[in-house]
Amino acid sequence: MLRALYDWTISLARTRYALWALALVAFIESSFFPIPPDVLMIPMIIARPSRAFVIAGVATAASVLGGMFGYYIGFALYETVGVQILQFYGKEAYFTEFAVTYNSYGAWAVLVAGVTPFPYKVITIASGVTQLSLPVFIAASITARALRFFLVAALLWKYGAPIRDFIERRLGLMFVLFCILLIGGFAVLGVM
Repeated sequence: MLRALYDWTISLARTRYALWALALVAFIESSFFPIPPDVLMIPMIIARPSRAFVIAGVATAASVLGGMFGYYIGFALYETVGVQILQFYGKEAYFTEFAVTYNSYGAWAVLVAGVTPFPYKVITIASGVTQLSLPVFIAASITARALRFFLVAALLWKYGAPIRDFIERRLGLMFVLFCILLIGGFAVLGVM
């Protein structure tokens, strides 16, 4: 099933409606869809590097709006829809423990999940369930998703197809390391 969704997502990059398809995929990925928009964004940028930053902007805006829908799922539909999505990703037991301390670190959780391979949709739903401040959620989402999508766009715009392998295989790891360094830096500053 996952391979069929992946193939369907890739096929959208070849249509004249690719930008709309990217917006749709970015929106639904932020709340329940398992395939990240990068899968569609990368071939679109390689095909038209001059539109790299427009493509990243569309992915960012749609992803943040989708994140707000995920927030709504957690806030208003957790018992009916949210639980099923968390069960699909195997995060229900983890989520119960996680929600207890979530709001203390909510903005950081949104930021980290927004740029790493961690399922962003889990964080959007968690933010709604725990009623993280909506302005904080939106600001962290914009920052994280813009960082992720514009970095991918900039790398593809600058280096083209050769960077594709790096992005598809190692960028998640690089984002994780970046987040660890960022959080570690703030922790050190907090101690000093």
